[in-house]
Order: sequence, then structure tokens, then C-alpha cells
Amino acid sequence: MRIALGLAYRGQAYFGWQSQPGGRTVQDRLEAALAQFTALPPAGVRAVCAGRTDAGVHALNQVVHLDAAVERAPFSWVRGTNRYLPEDIAVQWCRAVAPGFHARNSARGRRYAYWLLQSPVRPAIESGACGWVFTKLDAAAMRAAAAHLVGEHDFTSFRAAECQARTPVKQLRSITITQRGAYWRFDFDANAFLHHMVRNIMGCLVAVGSGKQAPGWLAEVLAARSRDAAAPTFPPDGLYFVGPYYDARHGLPEHTPAMDWLT
Repeated sequence: MRIALGLAYRGQAYFGWQSQPGGRTVQDRLEAALAQFTALPPAGVRAVCAGRTDAGVHALNQVVHLDAAVERAPFSWVRGTNRYLPEDIAVQWCRAVAPGFHARNSARGRRYAYWLLQSPVRPAIESGACGWVFTKLDAAAMRAAAAHLVGEHDFTSFRAAECQARTPVKQLRSITITQRGAYWRFDFDANAFLHHMVRNIMGCLVAVGSGKQAPGWLAEVLAARSRDAAAPTFPPDGLYFVGPYYDARHGLPEHTPAMDWLT
């Protein structure tokens, strides 16, 4: 029986999604909780995610699939697994899916959001949950810069050196920039993302928004196809994997209560 789960987590305490020997990853914690709930050996429970998040990066609707050796009702998978998860990771929903469904390969696209505080004072209550800039940002300049990136391009300039993607060519479908009080939200929608791609774009957008670069500079960075042409990588604190989206036939939720918190 193949099932899909939707997860929300705060990534501050973890070394990203992917399993590591030390066990301080979201995948390690999830698989350990699933093993306890199902009373199966830990090696017998393997979860595949839609998008691997880096250390410190959060998720609002991370989708995973696994082949379950036991049958449980969907609500039981949610409540039972959450019983064994730490407080900063929670299963939001569960659905049975077709055997051919794959959390990563079946996704039609993925969405990320970056939450940024513009303030002369660093974050306190929201420390670790948002990025921070102390200079005033120009919304029009950042939107003009972002427009150069929308479409299918070679995003080598925004790719981390350790990226394992087979190709740097991705289709960035939209970048939306909104402001609410002292907080900015940057939304990214693409067919797929390169390692550190959003954080590297954020560094460039903030450079434009703060007046250090002109909007047209982003077109030059993109054309250079060199990581050295772009701004430094922005911190992971404000980055959220909003989640993947799939064909409607899979019947998977694209919204979780966690999404209502990040407004």
C-alpha cells in the first residue's frame, strides 16, 4: 500500500531533509516515528520527499510517499505518527495513492516562499523563522529585476557548487513580491529548483531593492552563467518550502493550516 503524507516542519534544529549518520534530519526523525508507529524495523520504513530542503529551511506542505507494510486509516497515520515526532515536525494529512505515484517525479511544480523582516532591529520573537534586512527596500525595483528571471533559463548563476541536478535549465513560472507592514514575502513557483537557487536569487533581489544594483543587473547575472556574478547566498532562516503540486487525479491537498500562519 503506497501512501502520501503532507508534513510541516520548522527546520532550524535540523541539518535539512536528507538522512545523515548523526540522525539530526527531518527524514531521520520521520522514519523513526513511522517505525515506532507501525512497529516495524527502522530499516523497513523509507520515505521519499518531493523536495529536499537544506539545513535551517522550513516546510509548510512537504509531500512524501512510502510503501506501507501495514494498513491503517488515514487519520490513524496522522495521529499515530505525530505521537512520535518532535514538536517542530507534524504530519498534516495522509492519502492512499496509486502504486505509480512518486512524491518527487509526479510533481508538476514546486513553490517556495521567503519571509523577510525589514527593520533597523534584528528579529527576536521570529528569530530563525524569517530573514532580516535593515535597509529600506524598493518594491518596484525588485519586481522589475525579478521579471528578468521568469521563464525557462539556464540558472547556473544561482546554482550552488554542490548541486546535483542534471541540468541548470529550469522554468521559473512566477515571482511575486508583497509587503505587509515591516514584512516582505517573496513567492517562487517553478517546475523545479536548483540547490540554493531561491536563496541566491534572494541575495540578488535584496541587492537591487536596497539600491546597490540596478534592476537590469539581474539580466546580466543570469546571462553570465557563473555563480561568481551573483550576490552572496541569503540565510536559510526565512525560506519555506510551500510544497509541490500535482495533477488533480492524485487528490492530494495543496493547502495546510501551516500556510495560514505565514501570511
